[in-house]
Amino acid sequence: MSSIYEKYQLKPVINASGRMTLLGVSTPAPEVVDAACHGMAHYFEMADLVDKTGAYIAGLLEAEAATIVSCASAGIALSVAAVIVRDNPALLVQLHAAPIDGPDEIVLAKGHNVNYGAPVATMVALGGGKVVEAGWANECTPAQLSAAVTPRTAAILYIKSHHAVQKSMPTVEEAAAVARAYGVPLIVDAAAEEDLNRYYRQGADLVIYSGAKAMEGPSSGLVLGRRQYVEWVKLQGKGIGRAMKIGKEGILGLTAAVERYLSAPKSSGAEMARRLEPLLARLNHLPGVRARLAWDSAGRDIARAEVAFDPAQAGLDAAAAAQRLKAGTPAVYCREYHANEGRLEFDIRSVDDQQLDTLGHCIETLLKER
Repeated sequence: MSSIYEKYQLKPVINASGRMTLLGVSTPAPEVVDAACHGMAHYFEMADLVDKTGAYIAGLLEAEAATIVSCASAGIALSVAAVIVRDNPALLVQLHAAPIDGPDEIVLAKGHNVNYGAPVATMVALGGGKVVEAGWANECTPAQLSAAVTPRTAAILYIKSHHAVQKSMPTVEEAAAVARAYGVPLIVDAAAEEDLNRYYRQGADLVIYSGAKAMEGPSSGLVLGRRQYVEWVKLQGKGIGRAMKIGKEGILGLTAAVERYLSAPKSSGAEMARRLEPLLARLNHLPGVRARLAWDSAGRDIARAEVAFDPAQAGLDAAAAAQRLKAGTPAVYCREYHANEGRLEFDIRSVDDQQLDTLGHCIETLLKER
């Protein structure tokens, strides 16, 4: 496929940032690609395809129901719309034009009101909801979550993500207990999470995943949970969901990806750490560079290389290094969340051994140029 790069004058990319939308997220396995290609080449009764694949995935995950959507962001918007509209036929087609007489507030811990590439609040608004923040940026107790619930509350939304504040936040179980106490649903956005059963078992009514991240499917999303709420999500296909519809290739591709994800062996953090050892040793020989192993801040079993730059010795700081790496050929993308603190992270889940060697060479060359 090198001709694609040449035809459109595109740069090859080494994705050391993780499964990020910015770079196309992931590279599906051959059997997933085959399922997507089969979908593109054949016709189906789409409603039946949606229902049957959703039921099949729900069976695999031991959930009441599931449905495939276009992406995790769409999953947030559709889930919010579902709990506001429910089965009201007039509101379904007038969500942003008619006044909403019922509950439309979505309670969200302040530390979870983040921008993950787009603001969470934007997706809530797209679904017709109004964000009500609970607690403080660095603290939200179950009592503070409870205090934000009113008769206007349509749902509690929980963001399980490395983007969100990690300390002093309620657990999913605690948020579920609050939701149960007030008789409102709990929606969990678990876009990049790796456990497809956990949050449903912990009491969430709707759980949203990105199909292209941990599951390495095509661009897609998965919403699973309690049957009635999932049916209301599906009903949004006749409302705002029409603008977010997913094609038959994405539906079949993600169904195959879920099945593969549950059965295929997965790389452990320990395996990632072993692969990183030569790179860490190589980088620690460079002036002004200190490399060490770092573990995922959100608690997932992911090991990464953390590389700190001393500008006085290295000749450039972490932010400048990240920009120079992206400007090179191949373009090397890393995680820049701590660049202002002088550190970059390199995630090798989507990096093969040859690219890992090239990555080290690119950093070495960068410092020699300085």
